[in-house]
This record gives sequence, C-alpha cells and structure tokens, in this order.
Amino acid sequence: MNFDLNERESFMLDKMAREGSLTVAALARDLNVSEVTIRSDLKGLEEKGFVNRTRGGAHPTFYKDILDRQRLNVEEKNRIAAAAAEFVHDDDRIMIEAGTTTALIVRYLTGRRGVQIVTNSTLVFSYARLNPSLNIILTGGVFRKETESLVGAVAIKAIMDFNVRLAFVGTDGFSVERGMTTQLVEGSEIVKAMKNRAQETWLVADSSKYGKSGFVNVLSLSEVDGIITDSGIDGAALSSMRESALDLRVV
Repeated sequence: MNFDLNERESFMLDKMAREGSLTVAALARDLNVSEVTIRSDLKGLEEKGFVNRTRGGAHPTFYKDILDRQRLNVEEKNRIAAAAAEFVHDDDRIMIEAGTTTALIVRYLTGRRGVQIVTNSTLVFSYARLNPSLNIILTGGVFRKETESLVGAVAIKAIMDFNVRLAFVGTDGFSVERGMTTQLVEGSEIVKAMKNRAQETWLVADSSKYGKSGFVNVLSLSEVDGIITDSGIDGAALSSMRESALDLRVV
C-alpha cells in the first residue's frame, strides 16, 4: 500500500477496507499480537489520516475504491509526486486536483513554509493536515466518495475566487491524439477551472494512464504547461509528446 505503512498497518487497513469497522480484539486475534500493540498501531494510522478510531476499534477514512487505486504503481506515483513537489517554493500558492498521485504531492512538501493550497480533494486534506506549515483551503461542494473529491457548482465557484502560480491535475487517461480524458464530467469541470486560475498547469500521471481514454474530454496536451510521468511509457510515445512542444519530465 502506501510507502510509509509497515506490513501490519497495511494488513489492518486492507481488512478494514474490505469489511468496514473492526474491533481491537479482532485485529489482535488475526495478527496474534496484544491489544495494546493494536491500539498503538491504530493511533499511528489515525495520525497519518488513514483511520478514525472508535470505542474499541476503528474504521477507514477512505473508501475501498480509493484504497484499491493507492495500491497501483506505488513507487511510480511517489516519484512523480516528489518531482512535482520540487516545483513548489516557500510562500507559494498552488491548486491540487483530486487524485491518488496528486494527493501525494503534499507529503513531499516537508520543510516548505507558508504554502497555500486550494484543493477539492479530501485525500489532500487528510495528508496536508499533518504538516502545520501548509495552509489548506477546501473548496466545498458535493462529495464524491469514489474519488474522495468535492465537485459541482460550489467547488467551481470557490476555485474561481483564487489565483495561484501552479495547478497540479490528474487524469483517467491521456495521449497525444485524445489529450486528457476522465470518466466524470464533474472532474473535467474542476480541471478546467483550476487551469483558468493558474499561471502554470501540470499534469501528473503515471504511465499506466497513457493510451487510455475516459468518457469525457478534458484538455488537449498542448493546453497544459507540462507533464510529469514515469519511464513506463514507450519511447515512441515519449518522442511524440516531446515533438508536441510539451515540457515533459520523466522520473
């Protein structure tokens, strides 16, 4: 699962994602450890934003769809997020769109000071709240549990109230021919709004998204300032993107 979870924490989170809330006693029995150990583990997971503790147990803060996506291409997503975070300066103003890769960016902003983040992602909020040096504005809007996102008219209006230097956005699929695509119209509207309020817009997406097409067109690749991806994309596709005058960062 995530890069900072140990084997026991990953087991507990996976089991809670499948079964919902679980008791300390049940987890202790499954893992053959003491209840004191389980309580300590759950406290750590709560501090990381993964669970909410209850009397005698805990339940996950994220839905199974998100947890499943977090399992995919973990190393690549973290390399991409770390590279994106290098663009952010002290006292910067940025927007981060909902997504499992985009959300990881805030985990690499340790040491930055005075960064203001506008986001429609509850996942971003969960990570960012652990860093007191980051200032977070959640857009508000309709909550979509499958993407841990806030969308709709309220979210769009909030985004349009701000001006930022950088916007980091994700995608369900991208290619030179079709550009960026997504499965949800609401997600497309968020990306376009963020682009309109940012001086630079960067697509952060792992190579598994290349060549896939979602239901809704979002932006052509020429409409973003650059792409950060990993080396899993074949050489011909990388050359084609570079020929399109994109600022392409491969990590």
